[in-house]
Amino acid sequence: MVPPWDNLVLAVDSIRAHKLRATLTGIGIAMGVATVITVMTLVQGANLYVEQKIANLGTNVFRVARTPFAVTDLTQLTRALRNRYFYPDDVRAVAEACPDCQAVGASLNSSTTLRYKDHQLEDAALYGHTANMAIIDTRTVELGRYFTEVEDRHAANVCLAGDRVVQEFFPGIDPIGRKIRAGQAEFTVVGAFEKIGSVLGQDQDNFIVIPLRSYLKMRGQRNSLTLSVKAGGGDRVFALAQDEVRRLLRARRHVPPGREDSFFIATAESYISLWQSVSSAFFAVFVMISSISAVVGGIVIMNVMLVSVTERTKEIGVRRAVGATRRDVMRQFLVESVLQCVGSGGIGVALGFIAALALRELTSFPASVRTWVAILGVAMSSAIGLFFGIYPAVKASRLDPVVALRTE
Repeated sequence: MVPPWDNLVLAVDSIRAHKLRATLTGIGIAMGVATVITVMTLVQGANLYVEQKIANLGTNVFRVARTPFAVTDLTQLTRALRNRYFYPDDVRAVAEACPDCQAVGASLNSSTTLRYKDHQLEDAALYGHTANMAIIDTRTVELGRYFTEVEDRHAANVCLAGDRVVQEFFPGIDPIGRKIRAGQAEFTVVGAFEKIGSVLGQDQDNFIVIPLRSYLKMRGQRNSLTLSVKAGGGDRVFALAQDEVRRLLRARRHVPPGREDSFFIATAESYISLWQSVSSAFFAVFVMISSISAVVGGIVIMNVMLVSVTERTKEIGVRRAVGATRRDVMRQFLVESVLQCVGSGGIGVALGFIAALALRELTSFPASVRTWVAILGVAMSSAIGLFFGIYPAVKASRLDPVVALRTE
């Protein structure tokens, strides 16, 4: 039996002897693997981003709304639009009747134009929060403070500003105590939030938060409140709090037994599971499409190896004549095929990561570089080399030594 090292040396020598052919052959594999790695890296990054930002409710916080938080069924949405609004009375009722609810807050939001002196910000989000959203909301107050219960009760014209608002209106100066105009009302800045960043291209820092009663005084309740409930304990208490809120709201909204809820409850896990079910479908489609180029590269490898077998028929005959077995010849060509694919796959992995990181730096799309993705890319290219190299290797090993030696 020929030592593995000798097969590796022969494979390297053969690739060196046909550099251009090996390069052109490897391009297909490299591009296919690069595409798969880029897609996997971006999907992993998006999953991580959803867990950290979009679904960052906290492990003991859930939300209740009149309509679904994520629309996957238009029929369900149409039915939900007939549901009754949530009002401040519902918030008070839940807070009083839910023993396992540590805090029950509410919010409304709409868009507005913000102004400060001669500066203006279009399409800013205007949030109306209850004061206890300070302990429910996951956004961090970086400067100043949250507004108080008294300020909410008296509809005080105070606000907390998002990072973009602070950077646009107050670069290099303390925003606390400054006045921002939202629509026809003027609000004094009492706090500023830590920077959030963008979520899939959407700026999440262009907003102000005002007391809920100030919002209602300014805009009225044109939309249903969204309730945010923080449970007071672990998983068991969290589940009990959801059951208590569900029973109470069904009773208040006169939902008969056996009928579906006329409201929707969302937790961090529900956001994540919904996203993963959607992303997994996209991921499967993208991987299937991007794998086509890798398969095409494998077919090219097989064709090139078949040509190589034809060109090296006499060499195979000489090897067989001096004692090489069929298995030795087959190993030689398999090693050559796998070596080309592994080398091209390694280049493809590097290109895929570079493309994903470039997208992360140049755009707001997230990317997560994982070691197992690189290992999977190399393993996939090895599998392609092995699969598409078997037929040429078997064909080479079956050549008759006498016939091969006679070949000119």
